[in-house]
Formats: sequence, structure tokens, C-alpha cells
Amino acid sequence: MTVYLVGAGPGDPGLLTSRALELIAAADVIVYDRLIPPGALDHARSDVQLIYAGKEGGGESTPQGEIERLLVEHGAAGRTTVRLKGGDPFVFGRGGEEAEALAAAGIPFAVVPGVTAGVAAPAYAGIPVTHREQSSAVAFVTGHEDPAKPGSALDWSALARFPGTLVIYMGVRRLGAIAARLLEAGRPADEPAAVIERGTFPDQRVVSATLGTLPAAATEEDVRAPAVAVFGQVAALRERLEWLGRRPLAGLAVAVTRARSQSSGLANRLRELGAEVIEAPAIRIIPVDGPAPPLERYDLVCLTSVNGVRLLFERLYREGRDARAFAAARVAAIGPGTAAALRNHGVVADVVPERFVAEALAEALAALEVKRALVARAAGARDALPDALGDQGAEVDVLELYRTVAEPLSEAEIAAVAQARYITFTSSSTVRFFLESAGTLPEGTRIVSIGPITSAALRDRGLAPDVEAEAHDIDGLVRALVEDATAQRASA
Repeated sequence: MTVYLVGAGPGDPGLLTSRALELIAAADVIVYDRLIPPGALDHARSDVQLIYAGKEGGGESTPQGEIERLLVEHGAAGRTTVRLKGGDPFVFGRGGEEAEALAAAGIPFAVVPGVTAGVAAPAYAGIPVTHREQSSAVAFVTGHEDPAKPGSALDWSALARFPGTLVIYMGVRRLGAIAARLLEAGRPADEPAAVIERGTFPDQRVVSATLGTLPAAATEEDVRAPAVAVFGQVAALRERLEWLGRRPLAGLAVAVTRARSQSSGLANRLRELGAEVIEAPAIRIIPVDGPAPPLERYDLVCLTSVNGVRLLFERLYREGRDARAFAAARVAAIGPGTAAALRNHGVVADVVPERFVAEALAEALAALEVKRALVARAAGARDALPDALGDQGAEVDVLELYRTVAEPLSEAEIAAVAQARYITFTSSSTVRFFLESAGTLPEGTRIVSIGPITSAALRDRGLAPDVEAEAHDIDGLVRALVEDATAQRASA
């Protein structure tokens, strides 16, 4: 087996490489740092052994020798081991030392580079570290070494003369001393500069100044690690090139209450729009065991959710059947998401109502002659669709494919939701189970509902939604949230 030294990138989960995700999913053991992207370990197997090897400036840290011993131990035992490190393992990540320890022990290893903070954080701040007209070179420098101590390995005089951009890693606490050494060596005091805190995260902060004024500005703004500092003419480009804070949900925390298995699509959309996503899954999807239904007996098959499509096809595939099982039936779907899930399995829905609720589907089906229908859905779902089909003269069978159960929220999750500006609900069950777990919603949190059924569940519990999506799907919910956030900012 192999030990993999894997770079996890600087913090934005979207910057995790596909190779990193593959190895996280395959690992027997993951030895991980503090500064890895949120949710990175969600991709790991349920039986993986997780070992925290956090490194925190000024605080307790796992000794480097102990980390190397763990990698050798698990590698020698034949376990697929991932050493998951923030940024890039070979850029101020001590990956070289870990590779040397593995090589000395005869343990096979491989290196998976990651996006390094020295490039990504400035990019997210609107600062290109190189520029054809302003900087043809960039130097990456560790600020963790005290530049005032005797015997420094860094030549500050040479760095002061360096004809390009300087990017300083891990230098927040020593920013004053670093700037002083560069100034003493002749670097211009009025050179543009910036320090970027929590680069690539939704709460990224940037302080722009000059080499001479940056230490005082960073102190005044209480800049904290993790942060990188940038010195060079390119830092002045931020005023024109800044883009992160211009996204419509920038600076807003949004809580997502969908099941963990469903939340990634919504969470990713929100992150792309600049939101800080707080995942607080209030429900869990439990498949109901059973055989594949005899679809050839029906002239209409109705699917009401993406989960239903997935679980119905799982039953079909287990029995060696596929989309051809639908050959004799018309297929109806509630919502474009359900229709898209069907297309992914080779089935094009015949009927998709304009409104994404059961009543609308029943209305759309009223003109069809239906003798026998199958409604595949969640256990305990509303009977609006089966009842309407029955009233139209059809013989209706209901196939319960899954149950929705409560996912108790931790105290940390409830506390995180309390900081959210928005909270999203995508079903009546997310409303019910979230409130059972959390008790209430913090005052001032704006409630976003996916549609009228979910809104009714909120009102039944004394809560009025601030926003209701016109199109009752994830796209509609995101669109409504963005419109509300834009209006709120305009009126502030």
C-alpha cells in the first residue's frame, strides 16, 4: 500500500482536486491538518481511521516527528494512508520532511500537489501575483522564521532587491519585523501591499496599504492567521480586479437543512454565489427495502422526487432491469429535478407540470385516460396525488421507497445556525425535524421556503416565511434568495 501526501488547497472546497477527492474516498487512514477545507472528510469512507494532526500557530501542535512516525507505522501495516494537508504539501507544508521519513523507512509514497495559498489567496483578493507589465517574477517566503533572530536563513537584503512580487506565508505575528527588514534593506515604503486573512473562504478579509503602513493597518483591523501578505505593484490592482466580494451572496451566512446526502447541490450553488454555507441537516433519508415493482402492469408511473428516482432504479438494477422496464407506461415527474434524474437513467418524462406540487401534476394528468397508476414516493407523503388519480377512476398503487427521519443537530450545529442571515427549508419534514431539534429560530434570521407546502408547515408552527420560491425547486429557491438579498442590501 502507499502513503499519499495530499494537498487539500487553501480552504475553498471547490479547490480540492479530483485526485485528492479520489484518495480521500479510498483511504484506510487519514492524517489531517487543521486548515483543510470544510467538508473535505465527508468524502471519506464510514470506516476510515481519522487522525487529527493539527498545527496551530501559538497553540498546541502535534510534533512533526510524531506525524512522521504515524505515517511510517500505517504505511508499514499496509494501510492506504492519506496525509491531508492544507495548501500544497511541498510549499511550506513540511511534506518534504515526511517524504524523507517514508523514503528512509522504505515505504512507497506519492505526492498529490494542491493549490497553494500564496497563489489562491491573492487571486481571490483580485491580486495577480504576476503581471506582464508590473511583475515578471514572484518569490514565496516563509514568515514563520523570525527575521530578527541571528542566523536567519533568509537574505532580507536580497529579498528587498527582488524585482517582483513577494508573498509572505505565516507572517501575521511578525509582519512588523518583516516590513522593517525590507524597509531597512531599501524596498520602497510606498510600495503597494496587502494582507489576506482566510483567503478563499467566504469570510475572507483583505487589508490594503503600503509596505510602510501595512503592519499598523493589519493591527488596527485585528488581522489573524491564517493569512498571507503580498508586497509589490500588483497589490494595487485589487481596486480594479476584486471580484469575490461582488458576488450576490458575499458575506452572508446561509443555513441548509436538507439531508446531508442531498445538500451538496444546494450548498455548492450558494457557495458559488459567495455565501458562507452552514450545513445543518435536519433529516436523513432511509431507503425502504423491497423488490422492483412490475412496471409493465401500469400505464402511468409517477415519480415525486429525485430520491424516489434514485431508489426505484436501485431496485431495478439489483434485478438486472433498466429503463426498458418503463416501456409500456407514461411517466410523470414533479419538478425539473425529478425529470432530470429520470433522464440520467434513460427515461424522458411525458408529463412535468409547470407548478412543482402534487396537485399540479394531478391537474396535468386529468386529460389522460389512466387505468392503473403507480405513485413512487416517500413513506408518509401527502395523498393528494393518489387521491386525485383515484377520483379520476384510476386504480392506484403507492410504492414507498424511503422514509424521512430526524437527524438530531449537535449543539455546535445549532450555534452555527444562530449566526446565519438566512435559513433554507426544502420540505415540510425539514421544517418539522429542524424545529424539533433546535427548538426555534434566532430572531432576525430570514426564512426561505421552497414552496407553498413547506410554507404551510412553517405557518403551522407560527413562523412566516420571508421568502417563498416561485419555482418550487432548488433553482427557484436560490433565485428567490438572491433576489431577496439584493433587495435587502439596496434598502439598507
